[in-house]
Amino acid sequence: MTMSIQQDWQQRSLAAVWHPCTQMARAAVVPPLAIARGAGPWLYDFDGARYFDANSSWWVNLFGHADAGLNEAIKQQLDTLPHVMLAGCTHAPAVRLAERLSARTGGALGHVFFGSDGASAVEIALKQSFHSWRNLGRGDKREFVCLKNGYHGETIGALAVTDVAVFRDAYDPLLMRAHIVMSPDSRLANEAAALAAMRELLAGRSEHIAAVIVEPLVQGAAGMVMYSADYLRGLRKLCTEFEVHLIVDEIAMGCGRTGTFFAFEQTRPQCKADWPDFILLSKGITGGTLPLSLVLTTEAVYQAFWSEDVTRGFLHSHSYTGNALACAAANAVLDRFDAGQLNANALQSQLLAEAFAPLASHPRVRHLRQLGMVLAFDVQDAGLRFAERFHLAARAHQLLIRPIGNTVYLMPPYVVDAEIAAFLVQALRSTLDEVLAQPMNPTVSAKDDAHVA
Repeated sequence: MTMSIQQDWQQRSLAAVWHPCTQMARAAVVPPLAIARGAGPWLYDFDGARYFDANSSWWVNLFGHADAGLNEAIKQQLDTLPHVMLAGCTHAPAVRLAERLSARTGGALGHVFFGSDGASAVEIALKQSFHSWRNLGRGDKREFVCLKNGYHGETIGALAVTDVAVFRDAYDPLLMRAHIVMSPDSRLANEAAALAAMRELLAGRSEHIAAVIVEPLVQGAAGMVMYSADYLRGLRKLCTEFEVHLIVDEIAMGCGRTGTFFAFEQTRPQCKADWPDFILLSKGITGGTLPLSLVLTTEAVYQAFWSEDVTRGFLHSHSYTGNALACAAANAVLDRFDAGQLNANALQSQLLAEAFAPLASHPRVRHLRQLGMVLAFDVQDAGLRFAERFHLAARAHQLLIRPIGNTVYLMPPYVVDAEIAAFLVQALRSTLDEVLAQPMNPTVSAKDDAHVA
């Protein structure tokens, strides 16, 4: 039988590409979806079928695919300066981007270090925290604290402050030991207890702890676990009291996902001291066009490295640090926010809330929850390989969506209107009912159940 163009690309990919976050033995059974092009929120395969990118291609796409404005910014920069190293050189897109992001913190985080992706930003922040303390004569502050079920990336340092077993366990012998503290899961109404647990740890170990790292308001890979700004506000006070850095990982939840540009803004910081010591951005900062990450930090951290002694400097680099094309795209993203993107997001968030409200009465749906442009619910008695089965069934309903365990979530591009909201709830509910009606396979073990992000 002659293969279609779609099948040909799938088979060639399986033969040559090692796909991320994928057990390749399963990929042979469930081939990757070969995408030919994107337009707005839609992706099209080589057979012409279309799929709504409901998870924004791992949370990076803000305004839809092949966005004309972002593309034009990149094209203009391409004809001027695609890249120059930031060691000993600088360029306008990087300077403008750093200035604009600092201004969004009221100057509280006035220094920007560029990386390449989210995990590299985490590595940079961990190293800067430890090294700054060491430069201040406090080299015993070398421990880190993270939240239960938190996720910060899959490089060795980032994994050390990640508590998602499917990513971490295989590499555990390679990792430094981090303190894992109770998560403030809103479903458990335990924020006060979580803060109390954090206080207890810091009171006993603050002389050895460099920093606490958290995902603000939503723990993504944990299954979109949400908590309030009150916890973040309390955590900032604890870190100040015990002289511990606060690293806020906004890689997934920054750039407007939660309703404010920085999720941490929902704590309503009134002065520079109310901001974190570090904010990390990646994913949406370029609107899903090019890889870029960055670490914003304070004058105090920056000054800890200020010296004629080269060994006291932050000697960290990536070949494409501060790439001019990526910075140009990021500046175009900030232009959208300067023009009122958050107001548009608020309206889109309301449309999603109204469309999905009836789903809360579904007999198998639990904990329907939403924060800004993030909407999620848990499925009771979902069965084994639920994430994989749901992902496959959704394709027939024009949805590209990847649940996390038994949590189904939406993080769509910022293009939602009433028609799209209605389509999403209908397609998602049809997919859910279809998957729940499928017979379970009793030969599949629980450890084979898919954890798909």
